[in-house]
Amino acid sequence: MANYRFFLDYLAHRLSAKTRHGVHSPFVYQLVDEVIYDFSPKPYEEEIERKRQALQKDMRIIKVTDYGAGSMMNNGKQKAVGTIAKNALKPKRVAQLIARLANRFTPATIIELGTCLGITTAYLAKAAPKASVITVEGCPETSAVARQTLDELGAPHITLKTGNFDNILPELIQQQEKIDFLFLDGNHRKEATLNYFYLCLPKVHAQSLLIFDDIYWSKGMKEAWQEIKNHPQVTLTIDLFFIGLVFFKKGQEKEHFKIRY
Repeated sequence: MANYRFFLDYLAHRLSAKTRHGVHSPFVYQLVDEVIYDFSPKPYEEEIERKRQALQKDMRIIKVTDYGAGSMMNNGKQKAVGTIAKNALKPKRVAQLIARLANRFTPATIIELGTCLGITTAYLAKAAPKASVITVEGCPETSAVARQTLDELGAPHITLKTGNFDNILPELIQQQEKIDFLFLDGNHRKEATLNYFYLCLPKVHAQSLLIFDDIYWSKGMKEAWQEIKNHPQVTLTIDLFFIGLVFFKKGQEKEHFKIRY
């Protein structure tokens, strides 16, 4: 039933979403044209995708610790790294888009919640090499594989924290002067997602970008996305179905876009 609802949501999105030619906002048109629909090869992509393929063949067994929406099913389970790589890593198309967004907005600091095996983290670090990247992974054994991934890809400068988002994020945000770029990819529950959003609000600014993953994951995630869109500090959102982009641009009339991707 859940898969059926997800398919219907996807179909509805495809029917209502626009391409760049249906967008009348100059900022969004340019973003779609120059970033979202920029499929030209980037110099860092091939190396990272080779590592993804290697992880998919990795038969090491690790114990999964899950604090998020899958915790009832996944906590304490033994899984092959290859199985996690095939099922949990961001698809290449989405990871590369997130990297292009990081490159476009040149954040001083990038925060990622949900390191998984480190592939999207590597994309962020390679696409924005001057940024300080801080990533948080809940599962200790997954985090250890991610650290190895990042070291092998030549990204040892990334700060990788391990533990429950609920415990780490408040202190992490308090340590930041501002939040430039945050990618939330974990704990897909309405209450947790909204809690993380509200924790970020005091530190966002006119150039901030928050990216929320799996906004159609469940009824609760759809409700969370709607509440985020409606918040008075949010002035612009872009719904790409698999991820949602949230902007806080000053002096702009509130607008919401659905873009076909």
